[in-house]
Amino acid sequence: MRRSRTALIAAGALVAAAAGSAAAAAPFAASAAAATGCTVDYKIENQWNGGLTAAVNVTNNGAPVTSWQLQWSFNGGEQVSQGWNATISQSGSAVTAKDAGYNGTLATGASATFGFNATGNGNSTVPATFKLNGVTCNGDTTGPTDPTDPTDPTDPPAGNRVDNPYQGAKVYVNPEWSANAAAEPGGSRVANQPTGVWLDRIAAIEGANGSMGLREHLDTALTQKGSGELVVQLVIYDLPGRDCAALASNGELGPTEIGRYKTEYIDPIAAIVADPKYAGLRIVTTVEIDSLPNLVTNAGGRETATPACDVMKANGNYVKGVGYALNKLGDAPNVYNYIDAGHHGWIGWDDNFGASAQIFHEAATAEGATVNDVHGFITNTANYSALKEQNFSINDSVNGTSVRQSKWVDWNRYTDELSFAQAFRNELVSVGFNSGIGMLIDTSRNGWGGSARPSGPGASTSVDTYVDGGRYDRRIHLGNWCNQAGAGLGERPKAAPEPGIDAYVWMKPPGESDGSSSEIPNDEGKGFDRMCDPTYTGNPRNNNNPSGALGGAPVSGKWFSAQFQELMKNAYPAL
Repeated sequence: MRRSRTALIAAGALVAAAAGSAAAAAPFAASAAAATGCTVDYKIENQWNGGLTAAVNVTNNGAPVTSWQLQWSFNGGEQVSQGWNATISQSGSAVTAKDAGYNGTLATGASATFGFNATGNGNSTVPATFKLNGVTCNGDTTGPTDPTDPTDPTDPPAGNRVDNPYQGAKVYVNPEWSANAAAEPGGSRVANQPTGVWLDRIAAIEGANGSMGLREHLDTALTQKGSGELVVQLVIYDLPGRDCAALASNGELGPTEIGRYKTEYIDPIAAIVADPKYAGLRIVTTVEIDSLPNLVTNAGGRETATPACDVMKANGNYVKGVGYALNKLGDAPNVYNYIDAGHHGWIGWDDNFGASAQIFHEAATAEGATVNDVHGFITNTANYSALKEQNFSINDSVNGTSVRQSKWVDWNRYTDELSFAQAFRNELVSVGFNSGIGMLIDTSRNGWGGSARPSGPGASTSVDTYVDGGRYDRRIHLGNWCNQAGAGLGERPKAAPEPGIDAYVWMKPPGESDGSSSEIPNDEGKGFDRMCDPTYTGNPRNNNNPSGALGGAPVSGKWFSAQFQELMKNAYPAL
């Protein structure tokens, strides 16, 4: 139980110093509430035109911790130049201060103090929010006002949303996927990892062909939860005209069947997750993979446009469907909606970046939804883009030629998922999404380890040899997406790994096929896409390159043993 307290921000007078002087200004202080069970006191002790000195005190009012990190974002272009009593790093405006080791342990009621110098323009202000260990500072303290009274009226109702649902929680292990993984040689090493539950057709809600239905998963989750917190990850994936730019992931509903989508698919899911029986679970939804990005890149006269995507853009049923799902699912206070946002090799180009944020906002305000129904976004779902490319950066050049001009990067603004997700989060906030949104990154198949993993940059003969020799992502082309040969398991699921990132997740269960290598009749509406055929020589979306797919694959979602073995062999970090 928790007691809520309104955040207090109190500011003293600030006297701006003359340009170029180092005269001290009057202290500018704020007591800002911190993550559940903590408070933060942030003081600008000196400020001048060109820099500032700040002192920060963080008090832990919750359960004891053995390490901590405090995160915030500057408002005026400040850059930390020196810190003490903490290790401070910065990416853009986002700052992370980690304990210095000797001050990492904080008992209940204990505090840590650190400070820093930063460049500035003389008008720095106190950051609006702080996060302690990934949770937004909100001034709550552990326990009711009267800890002996379990009905204390100051406690919030069960299911009140937290800033980061993954923080301090276990994540549901799907027993069906776990059994498949454990049955593989060596699979027991990862069989206890949490993965997403894919509701990819109406029949999946009740359970089809002997598989578990949604209620059965949630009942099992209650058992796994025990007395702690537990996240259940659901993939909402049955839009009309689903995945208009591919065939392997086509769905059961035709382009105009928005009514069935609402009444036969979303409404039943919303009714189940709103059942008070499940109010103690944190239910994370990944809403409609690949749908909205397709409207940006594969419709409306683009070279990569398809007739099917043009239809979905014209009838608006992707926008309407996503908006309806956000609205209905967001009514449950324990549901956290994350919209699928493609990946850097899709949305990272200038033509796609801002346009995608705009259409996401359009969907988030359609069919009765508001931005408050959106807790965040997820990137790289079921894809292979590397988390961090560390052997080269977007700012590098070779013999005067920018990395952006390499054939691999091809003028993209981003080289990996982490930099893209953090930047796209800022773009989403700029178009009207709440500043507290968080990002998820699917790391289930983007490890790219094994013997093919480069240990350093490529040769500086040309920008292409430099990038191709050093990139971790060993796909033939960034546009390749189906059952990729050489791929490996990526970072294990983890809460709050980086500023702005709520979690690394395995939303796509490793070992479940992306699509069949040849045509296989099925009753799920899933077609045969040549991008899943290892003999295919490509299309404009992958610049007419070979598909890079493994052979012998079953229909999407079915267990693919050869892929699972490949992913384990090439895992990074290694198993």
